[in-house]
Parts: sequence; C-alpha cells; structure tokens
Amino acid sequence: MRPFRDQAAAFGLCAAAVAAPVSPAHAATFEIDAAHTDVVFSLDHLGYSKVFGSFGEVGGRFAFDPEKPEAASVTLTIRAASVDTSHKKRDEHLRSPDFLNAREFPEITFESTAVEVTGKNTAEVTGDLTLHGQTHPVTLDVTFNKIAPHPLPQYDDVLTAGFSARGTIQRSRWGVGKFAPAVGDAMKLYIEVEGHAAGG
Repeated sequence: MRPFRDQAAAFGLCAAAVAAPVSPAHAATFEIDAAHTDVVFSLDHLGYSKVFGSFGEVGGRFAFDPEKPEAASVTLTIRAASVDTSHKKRDEHLRSPDFLNAREFPEITFESTAVEVTGKNTAEVTGDLTLHGQTHPVTLDVTFNKIAPHPLPQYDDVLTAGFSARGTIQRSRWGVGKFAPAVGDAMKLYIEVEGHAAGG
C-alpha cells in the first residue's frame, strides 16, 4: 500500500481544518481531485522494517469556509480492492477474507462528525471510519495548506483547497488483526487531499 494513498482513514479523510486569512467568499463545497489525493499507510513488519501501502481509488467531497473552520465537513470513499503495496501476492492476500475482504466489503469510508480547531492552520477532525464492515470513530490531525484559484491554465482558475492529515488506528478494532502483534497492529495514516470547488 504505497505511502498511504487507517487503511483508510482511511482511511481516508480529511479535509476540514482551520482558520486562514482569506475572504469568506472562498467558502465552498469541493470535489476531491483523485489525481492529487493520496491515502497511504504503514505497518511495522516483525520489527525489521516498515511496510508502506496506499489505495489507488479515492473519491469524495468536503465543505470548507475559512471563516468558520469548525463547520467544515468531509466524506471520503476508498475502494478496498485498490490497495497497493507494490507486491502482487501480498496485495492479493490483503484483498482476501484474512484482511480487507474486499469482495464482501468493497468500500472503506470516512465521514466527519466534528472539527476542533487547534491552531491557525490546524484542527482535529473526528469522524466515523467504516472498514471491513465495522464502524468506529477516528480522530485525525489535519493541517490546512492552501486555498486559492488554481494557477495552471487547464484548471481555468477553479477555486482549489488542500489539506494534510495524519493519524493512527489499531487495525484489529475493525476485525483486520491478522498476524498482530508480529505485524504491527498500529497502522499509521498519511493523507493528502486536494479538491476543486464544485461547479467551478
């Protein structure tokens, strides 16, 4: 699973965050740009190394008003079968009933429930993570990166916003604890989200 493109936190996840000195006219709902959004995770492997993976199919949307960051919200959907650790046999095993059981539970979702602003450009975003058919709350540390019209001509100045999120989940809580604790139960999440204003 490439440098997380809690599995999902994931997954998944994530946009919501913080007060920034920009015009309230920038308040908008944003569609996630899959080409510039990554959900990546890492696990300890027997104490020898860290294994990184990612999910290649991610979508969703978020709402964000720089004047009211506490009112932000995000919904993230990840296709479980898109897990990628750059190792074919391992990826097939991860899709199997031993782990993600991607056939029975094809989607991993994260839906925010609360945003607590913690700094000028930071917030804690809490939401429900549904993975392997189970739903539990997760809190992510989110950093607001930027909101501005996109500078590249092919985007036609569409309003674009970006966030970074980090977190850790105990995968066994979602029934995906195979080989724990030899293979780490704590799954670290690295999420980068970029979105374009809907209708922009």
